[in-house]
Amino acid sequence: MASRERIGLIGAGPSGMALLRAFSLAEKAGTEVPEVVAFERQDDWGGQWNLDWRTGADKYGEPVHSSMYRDLWINGPKECMEFPDYPFDRHFGRPVPSYLPREVMSEYIRAHMQDVDVRGQIRFGTAVRWVEKHDDGRFRLTAQDLVSGETVVEEFDRIVVASGHFHTPHVPQLPGIESFRGQVQHSSDYRSPEGYVGKRVLVVGSSYSGQDLALQLHRAGAQHVTTAYRKQPQGVAWPQGMDEQPAVQRIEGNLVTFDGGTSAEFDMILLCTGYLHHYPFLPKELALGGPNLLCPIGLWKGVVWHADPDVLYVGASQQLFTLTLLEAQAYFARDVLLGRVEVPDAEERQADMDAWFTRMTQIDGPPAALAWQGAYIQDLSSHTDCPAVDVEAVAETFLQMRDARIEDVRTFRDRQHRSTVTGTMAVAHHTPWMGAFDDSAEDFLR
Repeated sequence: MASRERIGLIGAGPSGMALLRAFSLAEKAGTEVPEVVAFERQDDWGGQWNLDWRTGADKYGEPVHSSMYRDLWINGPKECMEFPDYPFDRHFGRPVPSYLPREVMSEYIRAHMQDVDVRGQIRFGTAVRWVEKHDDGRFRLTAQDLVSGETVVEEFDRIVVASGHFHTPHVPQLPGIESFRGQVQHSSDYRSPEGYVGKRVLVVGSSYSGQDLALQLHRAGAQHVTTAYRKQPQGVAWPQGMDEQPAVQRIEGNLVTFDGGTSAEFDMILLCTGYLHHYPFLPKELALGGPNLLCPIGLWKGVVWHADPDVLYVGASQQLFTLTLLEAQAYFARDVLLGRVEVPDAEERQADMDAWFTRMTQIDGPPAALAWQGAYIQDLSSHTDCPAVDVEAVAETFLQMRDARIEDVRTFRDRQHRSTVTGTMAVAHHTPWMGAFDDSAEDFLR
């Protein structure tokens, strides 16, 4: 390249880490790469995998980024989150169970970065305040050092947004909720179950994350846990002490009435209602909005901002394949920025986006959703040297998990799955998950 471009990367969670690693590997292979400067509001990389006991505001007075809670175990098999170029066999040196606690999973993600030296490119404890494109085609990025308070303005040729979309909660207005005489909490502020022990709890939201939190409260000793679904029954055989109801119709004091007329009293409400795309550092014309979709509106290939291809996003899609999806997007973004992938004209981009969006609207269940995202990953990877993922095998493993969860939501984490990378079969954990209250790495690996 004639002159070294500068890329402003916003966020150093798993998405930003993947992009930094992809650039570093390309440079090791002899490619001249742009200068990438990453801005990370937290003091360490890892994004959502960083546990912070605070809620609301962090130690700098900034909105807490991570919604991680203390007792989280991954809700899908690790075999569906395995980096093809860094299999779990290499990381652990032996077979381990399929379901990992937070600390162990977080360490695996960090260890994937051990073959590159990129931390020096990240400005930790630094919040991006504003990004603006000027008439000369370059971006002015305003950032603040949260320790010193110093504000700097720098110029970049292109911007990559990798700040994630699991940090600004979606809080619906349930009819009558202002009359509720108990605690109402969004899952983004949940950290541990102790305050729910002995309580009658309503969990609003039926995603896998909502199911997991309901089960966490049940095993910790909540008196009764009800989950409320919005569209269709969850098909789960709930254990004694748990049940499900359709959407909330109205709330009157502690009495909650559901669609269909059933009602019950509750002491606490936990909202597992998802998150919003929120990029307060971007002007409206550059900011992704709308619901959390497999195919976000306005992004070519789920990566390049259609209205301005000098802005790219990594990790803005709804995630089924999680880490391998982020890898595929990061490699694609890198190769767009390197000029290896040509960005077509607006008409061709729009036609491609329309085709993928139409396919998404035809999804009729989990198998079709997994097939859609698997095909999307393959499409991205066909343009790059991203390590190949056996998307069919991963999808099959996901569906095995789904069936086990329906069969018994308490024991699906006790199942073992086979690596789609090495073929290694997982081993059973020494303690059934319902009784595994020590989620430390030391206990897990003993």
